[in-house]
Amino acid sequence: MIVFLIIFVLINAFIILSGRLYLYKGIANTYLKGRSGPSIYDLDVFHSSHIKKGGQVSDLKKRDQSEPLKIPANYRSYIEELDTKAILVMKNNELIYEEYWGEHDENSYSNSFSMSKTIVSLLIGIAVDEGKIGSLDDNVYTYLAEYQDHARKIITIRHLLQMASGLNWIESSANPLSDNAESYYGTNLRGHLGRQKRISEPGEIFHYQSGNSQMLGMIIEKVTGMTLSAYTELKIWSKIGMQGDAYWSLDKKYGIEKAFCCLYANARDYARLGQLILNKGVHDGEQIVPRWYYEEMVAENSLSTMEGLPNSRYGLHMWSYRGGEYPAYYCRGIRGQYLICIPEENLLIVRLGTKRKPDFEIPENRKNAPIFVEQNKHRIGHCLGIFEYIALGKNLASQIKD
Repeated sequence: MIVFLIIFVLINAFIILSGRLYLYKGIANTYLKGRSGPSIYDLDVFHSSHIKKGGQVSDLKKRDQSEPLKIPANYRSYIEELDTKAILVMKNNELIYEEYWGEHDENSYSNSFSMSKTIVSLLIGIAVDEGKIGSLDDNVYTYLAEYQDHARKIITIRHLLQMASGLNWIESSANPLSDNAESYYGTNLRGHLGRQKRISEPGEIFHYQSGNSQMLGMIIEKVTGMTLSAYTELKIWSKIGMQGDAYWSLDKKYGIEKAFCCLYANARDYARLGQLILNKGVHDGEQIVPRWYYEEMVAENSLSTMEGLPNSRYGLHMWSYRGGEYPAYYCRGIRGQYLICIPEENLLIVRLGTKRKPDFEIPENRKNAPIFVEQNKHRIGHCLGIFEYIALGKNLASQIKD
């Protein structure tokens, strides 16, 4: 009992003296609920904004099949081991497979986590096309004056989109002292982002940092004079026939959206968003996202990765897997949220759940083995689950009988 009290006092002393008061909310909503991190069902934990759907719901046309498609036993074992909540597969603009697990169904809301980063990117492209942003190569301080100090004034919007800002953001979903934890559970995103320092040259190394996405959300708010949610509703949500409203977590009541994560929607509306990306920004004949911007989102760039490889895995807030017959472009969230698009096959896979496999990394004993690195360069840095979900989607599509 005495030991417990000492630990309790020390923890509280650390929280108070370090100013990390967000840890109280974090502890209350993770460890005290038997979890080690955020949940996909955290909507009620935070204040949120409301994104309204449009009037006409876009039909997700289901393909008529005399025999239902089946997930092979080996894939089913894999996806259920990872506590999958939803799998939807669309082929040639038809919904060919849809399944839910547990209490999750087509109307359930769940956290997008970092899939929201791609939505932010789409909105940046729209804002440039509307002339609200001059260019992707504009300096960030042009729109956010607090970043005009000598060290940060050279950072551009493109650097943020490429995850190459050179800032000192600590990206971690497990470390309660990370920038991610403070941004997720804290109440002052503007202040937190304002304290970020530049520690390396922008535009050279791909270094995934959620703070870059948050700054992009703040730029959208500045140039449009609207909240991020309002602009999302106006330019995307109300235009592509969503069946439900959406919600975006705020840092506090009447605060700003957590642009780096935390948009809540249902599985079918995530599929509609995936279809917009799969169709290169087009919905029902209307170019919602500029085609030029879509092409830049998925293009390879001249950056290097932290492992010293050419960056073929990430465009402008869009992941790219180029190890298959055709490239797959995808959004992903920390708990294994995926929207996977393979345009050449007109194939979309949606996966929602609470767990994911770790990233494929170079083993320590193979880091100096060029043959191993060359053979696996397209896998390195991707979540291991991406390969299985792509294979599952292709398997289900192959079962279609004309």
